[in-house]
Amino acid sequence: MTGFGDFETLCHTVPSYPWCNLFYRQLQRHNPDVLQGTSANPKIASVGINPECGIPFVAVQGSLANIANIIACGVSAIFIVYLVWATSRRKAAVGRVELRLFLVLYLLTLPLQVLTTGAFLEQGSTALTVLTAIHAGLVAATFWALLANGIVSTQVVEDGTLSSIIPFSFFIIAFFAATTYISLDVGLTITSAFGPSNPPESLHSIPLFVLTTIWPGAAALLYFGLMLYIVLGILNEVRPMWYYVLSAILFVLSQLDFFLLNKVICKGVSSHKIDGSFVATILETAAVGVLYLAWRSITEEEWNEPAYYQ
Repeated sequence: MTGFGDFETLCHTVPSYPWCNLFYRQLQRHNPDVLQGTSANPKIASVGINPECGIPFVAVQGSLANIANIIACGVSAIFIVYLVWATSRRKAAVGRVELRLFLVLYLLTLPLQVLTTGAFLEQGSTALTVLTAIHAGLVAATFWALLANGIVSTQVVEDGTLSSIIPFSFFIIAFFAATTYISLDVGLTITSAFGPSNPPESLHSIPLFVLTTIWPGAAALLYFGLMLYIVLGILNEVRPMWYYVLSAILFVLSQLDFFLLNKVICKGVSSHKIDGSFVATILETAAVGVLYLAWRSITEEEWNEPAYYQ
């Protein structure tokens, strides 16, 4: 029976789930008998632990690695670079510095997503384990940055000043450091604090589960609640709220695709050549793009423009 903090079901049923890389290394060192089928051979193993469906390691069975998601991440990175530039141009906009930091963090997760789910780094390797841990740390930090943007939008502190940037940056570093360390300890079992799992096949780690699975959803929900309060309660505007609603819908759809449709595409549509992770990447990036439009709709570009914030 799956318990809270268990990754067993996720690593078995969800293709290209990056945090499974950490448990593969853990099992390889302590309980290699759990790894069955293609997972038993790290030179051909797909991302996951005994996965129902996985993209074969590059060049195995003619595999082009996770090519669809690699392309999606590349296009998304170019788009996010444009958003960073567009955000920087809006000199008078509330939360400009904080939004730019969020975009930069999201941008950094994209090449790491390619490396950790691309199926061209050998499972169980130290390089893949470390990159996955850094990826996890950046994801946790990115969602703090998202929530912090909502807090800054309340004007509880003045945006762009040290009173905003110092706590904003401190918690980015704290989330990144804590999640990266926990991830490294799960994968490399530096200590016995976060692994190995007991029983080993449960792939159990409550701290990792909370920081990589619960925290992103909770942060996104809290951010949406804050913006709902600001736009409808303080600004008394309706039109900008539709952008936030659309962004939330796109984010939810990206998660539904990743955890539900992903396997369907992998097994039924592509015959293990691609999975649904590229759709999730496109939808997530679209959600970020719409979030930028929402922010732009409630802020001014130049100092002499009329703005919602007064």
